[in-house]
Amino acid sequence: MTRAAVYAVVVAIPLAMLAFLVRTKYDPLVTFDQNLIVAATDYTRGHPRFRTFVDTWELISQPWVMFLFLGLPVSLYVWFGKHLRTRAWWALATMAAGWAIAGVLKFLVRRTRPQIDDAFAQHAGFSFPSGHATNNAIVVTVVVLLIWPLVGTGLRRLLVGLGAVWVIVTCADRLYAGAHFLSDVTAGVLLGCGLTVASYAGYLGWRPPTPTDGTTEGSD
Repeated sequence: MTRAAVYAVVVAIPLAMLAFLVRTKYDPLVTFDQNLIVAATDYTRGHPRFRTFVDTWELISQPWVMFLFLGLPVSLYVWFGKHLRTRAWWALATMAAGWAIAGVLKFLVRRTRPQIDDAFAQHAGFSFPSGHATNNAIVVTVVVLLIWPLVGTGLRRLLVGLGAVWVIVTCADRLYAGAHFLSDVTAGVLLGCGLTVASYAGYLGWRPPTPTDGTTEGSD
């Protein structure tokens, strides 16, 4: 549990600092974010095929899509296929908690979405942190950690590589879509990966009570 608390603090400090800078409209950060989002959206606007890719990626990386078609199936496989019930419960609880925490943080910071000329898409809700970045980082990290002990070294490396690429592309997509600033997606990845790692450390430090009937199936 101590390790989990340390991980949580290590992530919470830079995340809180970034949220404070955003909330107080720290001028260098605001200017950098604005210049980058203008350049990104100008590129998207000028390249129709790339814009199609951006729109498509926005749809397939929706948080509910990631949960329903990746996080949930893998959790159920680990539960019923590998009989690791507590491990699956950890995954489901972490994904749900991450979604909720991101929503609370959005409400606390209350950053408006990027304002750009000739906007080609509308995005509702507050901007910090990016929900796409947060939840994609959570689901990808949860899935990697969930099946880490069940696969070999080669597949572990492949999963980490594919997961990293997926999260990076999702973050870039939010910029090119004009949906979020760079600081929004940075905060999302910090929150998503940090929360999941801290949660996993806490899970590893916790052991369920020893069953009285001598049955151990369903826990790991």
